[in-house]
Amino acid sequence: MTRRAPITQIDLFGGPADDARVAPAPVDDAMRALAAHLPASVRLGTSSWAFPGWHGLVYAKHERAERLSREGLGAYATHPLLRSVGLDRTFYAPISRDEFAAYAAVVPPDFRFLVKAHAAVTTPGGLARMRVADGVDRFLDAEYATAEVIAPAVEGLGETLGVLLFQFPPITAGSRTLHTLPDRLGRFLEALPRGVPYAVEVRNASLLAESQVHAYVDALVGGGATHGFTVHPTMPPVREQWARVGAAACAAGPVAVRWMLQRDQAYESAREAWAPFHELAAPDPATRTEVAALVTELAASARPVLVIANNKAEGSAPRTLQELARLLAGPVRTA
Repeated sequence: MTRRAPITQIDLFGGPADDARVAPAPVDDAMRALAAHLPASVRLGTSSWAFPGWHGLVYAKHERAERLSREGLGAYATHPLLRSVGLDRTFYAPISRDEFAAYAAVVPPDFRFLVKAHAAVTTPGGLARMRVADGVDRFLDAEYATAEVIAPAVEGLGETLGVLLFQFPPITAGSRTLHTLPDRLGRFLEALPRGVPYAVEVRNASLLAESQVHAYVDALVGGGATHGFTVHPTMPPVREQWARVGAAACAAGPVAVRWMLQRDQAYESAREAWAPFHELAAPDPATRTEVAALVTELAASARPVLVIANNKAEGSAPRTLQELARLLAGPVRTA
């Protein structure tokens, strides 16, 4: 495969680009050796990349968030541990094929994106900020998802599309929407184009309970999707999720494992307490060990696994991934 020529200055937001490139932070031999010892099918990455506090970790110096958002991805993708990234902006509004292509142009061919589908597709009732311009409710609308979410991502990213993730918010317990979700999800997935790496992430633990988990897994299998594992207060621990959904829910393609938030935290409080996300403010070795065990088991069958860490997991996503990589790689010797 021919590597794409990098775009030295991309501006997805219409503003003028700075003259000098965003430079990556220096990486020592020990970090390169650690990355080389990771399972080949496992790619680590963060939720987005535009964090000024990552200077010295990912970027050579402190940069404005706006500049990192439009120009930092190329530097991010040179880090040997960071072979994936989450595209979160697509959750709030669809983006074009050309915007996806601009992202793909600045990363290596073996880099993979986790693309979050537009929330209008996964939010019951279409919350006001998630609705499309015409105000139509697009919840589980396969035609809309195909045209506005899937086609631009597939055409723009090509082989760098790792997972297209449908993230569902918590749905009111006991509601008809929650009760009928597995059946509706199955029909939705079956109506989508085949051959695309779909994953589904839910935030209702009841969907993995004995009364619903079989219908939920059947929906995934019938629709060619995988279960998206998430570390989040609304869900059981990831090893318990694995025990409930089983291998069948992970067989269709790449598997996403996202470490989002500690169990005693809310996004807002974690962001306020832990910014600028340069240090591990609240290490969580128990969860780290659990995530590593799950990823090791998933990778044992050589299935592709994308592991995405959020700053709200422990305080600094790059440092979380460094510690996780040490568990995944085992003892590493450097020359």
